[in-house]
Amino acid sequence: MDIKLQKKPWLVRHKYYVIGGVLFAALAVYTLVLQCSPARQRVSAESLGITEVVEVDFLEYVEQEGVVQPMLALKVNSRVGGYVERIVVEEGARVEQGDTILLLSNPELIEELETQEDALHKQLMAYREQEIEMEQKTLQLRKQVLANRYEIERLADSYALSEEEFRMGIKSKAELDVERKEYEYKTEAGRLEQESLLHDSAATLVRRSLIKADREQEIRKFERTKAKRDWLVVRAPLAGQLSSLQVVPGQQVSAGGEIGEVKVLDRFKVRITPGEYYIDRIVAGLPARATYKGKAYGMTVKRVVPEVKERTFTVELAFADSVPPSLRIGQTLRAQVELGNPERVLVIPRGDFYSVTGGQWIYRVVPGERRAVRVPVGLGRQNPRQYEVLEGLRPGDRVITTGYARFGEAEELAWDE
Repeated sequence: MDIKLQKKPWLVRHKYYVIGGVLFAALAVYTLVLQCSPARQRVSAESLGITEVVEVDFLEYVEQEGVVQPMLALKVNSRVGGYVERIVVEEGARVEQGDTILLLSNPELIEELETQEDALHKQLMAYREQEIEMEQKTLQLRKQVLANRYEIERLADSYALSEEEFRMGIKSKAELDVERKEYEYKTEAGRLEQESLLHDSAATLVRRSLIKADREQEIRKFERTKAKRDWLVVRAPLAGQLSSLQVVPGQQVSAGGEIGEVKVLDRFKVRITPGEYYIDRIVAGLPARATYKGKAYGMTVKRVVPEVKERTFTVELAFADSVPPSLRIGQTLRAQVELGNPERVLVIPRGDFYSVTGGQWIYRVVPGERRAVRVPVGLGRQNPRQYEVLEGLRPGDRVITTGYARFGEAEELAWDE
């Protein structure tokens, strides 16, 4: 007798298919959840730099290592060309104004000076001969005037005597007229010679003045040329330290060639090179300070060079009051330039997050949990220690500021105790 087999339930018959479908659905759901939920990354709690967002007095300033330089440095140049005969002062030595630095030799210049000196002596002799000729001419005219004056006086006496003889009948009218005409002629001739003497005196004064001016001009011209001999001695333009000596004995130096530099040692400046971000913020007159051996010294911005090179520009700072003792050229100081007055603002410490995120977002720790989520932020001003927070965070929030190079694009960070 055949036994009728009871048909198994559908769920039993297809249980493997059901289990496979459930597993596939679970995997699909899990995958979908992973895709829709934030990317989470587990990190070590010890490697996190967690800081608190606080409200403090914020001072915007630029802080950099600055190099000490002399406030004043003058180039030492040769005023004439020549060969370096002897170096009197070595590089690095202190010099006083007018001290001899080196000696030059220039035979051609010496020969030129001797030639011009001979020419000057000859010219002065020629001027002297002209003066002697004028003096002789003046003396000759004066002798003629004197002779005419004597002759006129003699003729006047003779004419008076002739008039008396004419009245006595001794001389005739014709003889008297002859003597009168001769007397009048001599008188007029004497007047003309006197006038000629006056004109000659005036002309002589003018010629003497011209000769004197020419003589002085020739002498000044020679003195200027003669001064070139003194230029063969190169002297210090001011007191300080001789540096950058660029010549050696026997070297030929051209006129105007650079020989070295003298740096003033009692006045200093500090040169810094901040980034171009601050080029519109730093201007002359801003307060600054420098730290030397743990002590702060007040400074001011003396000069700003607005030319940008390699994304930086140059700022020169001057000491406001006292100068650090034993300061040396070339030393480095930590300098700060203040860009405003302190203000009460929300800040976070500086960290490598800024270079990775561009200051657009940051990881904020979820209160009471061991995880942090990515949130957008708005940052404003900055100084070497802090960033100003404009939006996205509140006082008391805790944020991660370091380690961002390891986090990639994770939307959420989690860590254990």
